[in-house]
Amino acid sequence: MVRPNGRGVVGLRSTSQGRCEPDWRSTIPKVSGPTVLIMAAGEGTRMRSSVPKMLHPVCGRPMIAWPVLAAREAGAERVCVIVSPDRNLSDALPDGTETVVQSHADGTGGAIRAALDTIAGADSVIVLNGDHPLVTAEHLTEVAQVHRDAGAAATVVTVDRPDPESLGRVLRDASGDFDSIVETKHPEGIAPEVLAIHEVNTNTFAFDAPALADAIARITNDNAAGEYYIGDALNLLRAEGKRIIVHKVDDVSVNIGVNNRAELAAVNEVARRRINERHMLAGVTITDPAAAWIDADVEIESDAVIEPGTTLRGATRIGRASIVGPNTTLIDSAVGAEVTAPHSYVVQSEIADRCSVGPFAYLRPGTVLAEGAKAGTFVELKNTRVGRGTKVPHLSYLGDADVGDETNIGAATITANYDGFRKHRTKIGNRVHTSVDTTLVAPVSIGDGAYTAANSAITEDVPPGALGIARPRQENIEGYADKKAREQTDQGDTEDS
Repeated sequence: MVRPNGRGVVGLRSTSQGRCEPDWRSTIPKVSGPTVLIMAAGEGTRMRSSVPKMLHPVCGRPMIAWPVLAAREAGAERVCVIVSPDRNLSDALPDGTETVVQSHADGTGGAIRAALDTIAGADSVIVLNGDHPLVTAEHLTEVAQVHRDAGAAATVVTVDRPDPESLGRVLRDASGDFDSIVETKHPEGIAPEVLAIHEVNTNTFAFDAPALADAIARITNDNAAGEYYIGDALNLLRAEGKRIIVHKVDDVSVNIGVNNRAELAAVNEVARRRINERHMLAGVTITDPAAAWIDADVEIESDAVIEPGTTLRGATRIGRASIVGPNTTLIDSAVGAEVTAPHSYVVQSEIADRCSVGPFAYLRPGTVLAEGAKAGTFVELKNTRVGRGTKVPHLSYLGDADVGDETNIGAATITANYDGFRKHRTKIGNRVHTSVDTTLVAPVSIGDGAYTAANSAITEDVPPGALGIARPRQENIEGYADKKAREQTDQGDTEDS
């Protein structure tokens, strides 16, 4: 049974806290094009993970989402992911993606057999692997065009691999045309000259849909693995005189699959390089591309500078001419224009234009900095709104607080927002000046233009324009130093006796 998925293509949406995060619910408009089948029912046991292989992230995006989005960008009219009954991939699939269950792990041909209802009525079908996240829309567009121009029953996409390993070898006849695909998953009994072939099947195909449906229904699993192979359907088509062409590509990345953590890391490296190059060509300066980790759905405006050691994750957005890093991490956060943020860690927060963050600042979820605000050195903010032009320069913690405009928060100011049972908010007005080492015990309110004295523990509201003092009065003890000196002398005499 074919099931539509109710999630959305990666975009951005605002939450009730004002932050941005990936939105899989937006819809990509459909256009006339081929039906694309993506095989994603493999068990993925070599990943040695409780997470299904197809859900492992590649640059912040689930692996299976990469070929789906590439197919959509290439103009696919329908995209169907063939899944295992034991692997729920629904949350990772863009809106409008259909799924069909391959009830048994019985090979690539078995996957297509499970999806026969999907291709009924289609003109052409493109088949590809779900664990090949580096496939691009340009590649799929080219495959569809080549297949259409040739008027072939099937098009086999191949590539030369210096390490063909257990991949299916592509045999050609004397004229150089397609002859067959020899599966080498079980190499016993396969001729050495076949194993020596470096041209391999990428598991990407284009088919005339009726021809595929007819052939795939007639293949058998009479082989060492007991599986159904797409290659056997190609052999049937060729035996019946139907035209099969080979489309050989130079880009080996279209055939880089993920079967273990080492291959996952290799794929992430290639994807990161592509992402960084895309941003640089769009006018972003990445000082050291090898030292910048940017997820697939991050947006960066021109003239921004990304310094070394910076990680940008999720649905992060960075505005024009901002300088992020070195050694800064932003996760699902929005950064305005002309912001500086060195050596800082920011999660699900909003930073408006011309703000200054860090060095060594920690902005936790729900933090909002208005235009021109500052969160300085060793400052931690959580679920706090900081007003326009307000400065929290250093060594402070503000949690669950609302701070007005043009306020200055003195060093070592903290909000004591938790009473052991509940969180409480602190309200600090406009043009307030808290002195160093002020503790604001929530719930408490500091009025506009008010001050607090150094080393005060403020437990009651401070009216506008007032000075809040909450500390013991100072007492000076005259002659204290001489008294301590005499005590030390007397102690020494006692020890010597």
